[in-house]
Amino acid sequence: MKDYECIIIGGGIAGLQAAIQLGRYHHRVLVIDAQNGRSTLCRAYHNLLGWPDGVSGEQLRSSGRQQAERLNVHFVDDEIVTASKEEEQFQLMGKSGRRYEAKRILLATGIKDRIPPIPNLIPCLGTSVYVCPDCDGYEVTDKRVIVLGAGMAGANMALTLLYWTKEITYINHDGEDVAPELKRKLQEQNIRYVREPIEAVLVKDGPLFGGVRLQNGTVIAGERGFIAFGNNQVNTNLAKQLGVERLENRHIPTDARTKQTNVPNVWAAGDIGVHSEQVAIAMGEGVQAAIWIHKSIMAEKNASLG
Repeated sequence: MKDYECIIIGGGIAGLQAAIQLGRYHHRVLVIDAQNGRSTLCRAYHNLLGWPDGVSGEQLRSSGRQQAERLNVHFVDDEIVTASKEEEQFQLMGKSGRRYEAKRILLATGIKDRIPPIPNLIPCLGTSVYVCPDCDGYEVTDKRVIVLGAGMAGANMALTLLYWTKEITYINHDGEDVAPELKRKLQEQNIRYVREPIEAVLVKDGPLFGGVRLQNGTVIAGERGFIAFGNNQVNTNLAKQLGVERLENRHIPTDARTKQTNVPNVWAAGDIGVHSEQVAIAMGEGVQAAIWIHKSIMAEKNASLG
C-alpha cells in the first residue's frame, strides 16, 4: 500500500479525466476501477467535440488510462465494498481483500443502467440503440424508432423522441402499468403501444438494430432503438457509508465551484452528481474536482511549512 495523496474510485470518464489532471500536477494518485461502468458498454458517443463519427467508451477508457499512466498515475482493478474514515485517513476495502487508504478521495462511481438480458441488445448500444435522447436523439431523426422499455419510463421516452421523429413504437417489455393519461398522450401522438415481452433484438450487418421479435412471435421492424427501463442503479452506497449527503434519487449534491461533497476531503464527479448524464459534463467535473483537490493538497503543504 503506497502513500497516495488522492484515491479516485471509478475509472470511467470522470475518474480518468481527474486522474490525468492530477497526474499533470505530479501528485501521487491511485485509480481503483471495477471495470463494469456504463462507459464499458457504449459502442459510440456521437455528441463529443472532435469525434463527429463517434467514439466508443472502450476507446476513451483505454486511451485515457494510457495517458494517465504516462503521468505516473497508478491503477488497480478492484471494487471497493466498504469505506470509512479513521482520524484523517479514509480506509477503503476492496472485494479482492486489499485495503487502501488516502486523505482525499474522489467518488466517480457512476450509474449502471437497468438493461434486461434481451439477446442482441448490448452489441447495438451506441451504434443503433441509444439510452440518452440529449446525447443521441439526433441519430433517430425521421427514422422508425422502437422504444424498448418499461412502464412510465418507456412511455415518457417515446413522447420525448417526438422532437426528432413521428414514427415511434413503444414496447412495454416488463408490462409495468402506464398511467391512463400517458396512454392517452401516446394515442394522441400516434405512438404505437405494445405490451408484450421482447424475445430478441433483430440485427443487420454492423450489428445494426433492425427491430424486435416478441415472445408471441410477432416481428416489429425498426431502424433505430432507444431503451428506457427505469430504476437505474446510482452507485452511491460508498458515499452513504461516509456520511455524504444524497438526494432522494441517490444522486450527490456537490459545491458548484469545487465539486466537494458535504464531507471534507470527499469529492464527487460524473453521473452520480446532480445534472444531465453526459460524457462532456463528466470530463468537465473530473477536471474541476481535480483542480480543487490539488488546491487542498497545496494548502496542507503550505500550512506544514508554517
